Amino acid sequence: MLSLVTTTWLADQSGAADLVLLDASLHLPAAERDPEAEFTAGHIPGARFLGLSSLTDTQSTVPAALPRSDQMQDRLRALGVAEDSRIVLYDDSALRTSARAWFMLRRAGLKNVAILDGGFAKWRAEGRPISKGAPSPAATNLTVEQDDTLVRDKADVHANIGTGTEQMVDARDEGRFTGAIQDKVHGLAGGHIPGARNLPFTKVLHDDGTYRDPAQLRRLFGAAGIDLDRPVVASCGSGVTASVLLFAMHLAGKDDAALYDGSWSEWGADPSTPKETGAAA
Repeated sequence: MLSLVTTTWLADQSGAADLVLLDASLHLPAAERDPEAEFTAGHIPGARFLGLSSLTDTQSTVPAALPRSDQMQDRLRALGVAEDSRIVLYDDSALRTSARAWFMLRRAGLKNVAILDGGFAKWRAEGRPISKGAPSPAATNLTVEQDDTLVRDKADVHANIGTGTEQMVDARDEGRFTGAIQDKVHGLAGGHIPGARNLPFTKVLHDDGTYRDPAQLRRLFGAAGIDLDRPVVASCGSGVTASVLLFAMHLAGKDDAALYDGSWSEWGADPSTPKETGAAA
């Protein structure tokens, strides 16, 4: 299975016993949307609701931290995910949150994971069938062993500043990155981690929410000052849209890019961390 699948492919695979379709929608509070209620009101047939908003480690000091291994294991078991499952993720979010779920699942050791290109919006726009209600899949005994080699913490990022060992790419919009506007999403001043480059996550997508092709993606990262042949760490506000850049890099052939999960919500809130404003140097 490819990492990015089309609505036509998904429709053709409907009903396959090994296919697990997960709705990974998540919205900013300002959107005033309830993804679970929306799922119950209408979703792609056969889909199950991932509940991405509750997959965070509340024991961590990192805001909206990636989930613990036991959290991922319990959730995936309850959703009927088995070791040999082919998992397809989709969302109906402006944040393209299926990429966050993709990173979580890959971190949990699941390799056969794809994103539905264009998500629920494209499926709906094409007039494809929609189901209602909340399914109850049979639980599995899946075992999860998480790999954090591609996760960076604040200390890692701080130690990297000025070394050039790992490039930093920030997925937020230009205004928040430069500090021209406040980061109202997280209640912080704008700005960025010293040395970071800026590639707003929306640029790796077409207007309909589908991903650009690999050649276009490589050009976009290059234009932002990121060399995909060297180590890269992605950040954003809280680790969500940075995952869109991670998935875009994956499509462009780079599978060793890392995530700074705390991102600006952690870095910007710490008065001891160095910060820059203005365009990337």
